[in-house]
Amino acid sequence: MNRCTERLYNGLIKENPTFVLMLGMCPTLAVTTSAINGVGMGLSTTVVLVLSNMLISMLRKIIPDSVRMPAFIVVVASFVTIVQFLLEGFVPSLYDALGLYIPLIVVNCIILGRAESYASKNPVLPSIFDGIGMGLGFTVGLTCIGVVREIIGAGQAFGYQLLPLADEAAGKAGYVPVTIFILAPGAFLVLAGLVALQNRIKRKAAQKGKKVTETAGCDEGGCASCGGCSGKVFPTGNEE
Repeated sequence: MNRCTERLYNGLIKENPTFVLMLGMCPTLAVTTSAINGVGMGLSTTVVLVLSNMLISMLRKIIPDSVRMPAFIVVVASFVTIVQFLLEGFVPSLYDALGLYIPLIVVNCIILGRAESYASKNPVLPSIFDGIGMGLGFTVGLTCIGVVREIIGAGQAFGYQLLPLADEAAGKAGYVPVTIFILAPGAFLVLAGLVALQNRIKRKAAQKGKKVTETAGCDEGGCASCGGCSGKVFPTGNEE
C-alpha cells in the first residue's frame, strides 16, 4: 500500500472522523436530518479539507511556528467563504438547509486537526490524499446517519418516498414515521447504533483471528491534535 492509498484508507476506515475519532460532532448531529444534507455538508467539508491541506503543505516551510494556527485559520476561512458563496449561488436550497453550519466549517476540528498534525509536516500530494480520505470518511459517516434518520423518521431516502405512509383519514394502512429520529435525540440514537454496529463487526473479525486495526490515541489531546499514532494492531480478540 503506497503512501497516498494509505491516507485514503486511513480516512475512510482506520481513523474515520465520524465513527472512530468522533470528530465534528456538531454538524454530524445537527444537519443529518436527511441524507442529502449529510452529502452536502460532507462534500463541502471535503473541498475545504483538500484545498486547505494543499495550501498549508505548500506553505509549511514559510509559515512561522509562532503564528501557524492563526495562519491555518485564515487559509481555512478563505476556502470556506469561497464554498459558501458557491453554494449560495448554485445550490441555494442546500445552502438554506445547512445554514449556519457552513461558516462553522472554519472551526471544524477535523480540518484544523489535519492541518496541524499532517499537512504542516508532509509533502503536498500525500496531504491532498489525506484531505480526500478524511473528507470522504466524514461524508460517508454523515450520509449513513442521514439515510437511517430519514428512512425511520419519514420513510424516505434522498427525498424519495420508500415506504408508503399511513393515512388514517382515508383508512389507508402504511408506515407510521418515528418522528423522534428526525429530531435531535434521534441523531444521538442513530450515531450510537452505527458505532455499536461497527464495533461489533470489528470484534467478530478479531475473534475469527483477523487483524483489526484500532486507533491508539494518546493522552495529550487525541489523534486530531497529535497525529503521531499509526494505529495498534490486535491479531486476536484478546486485546484487553
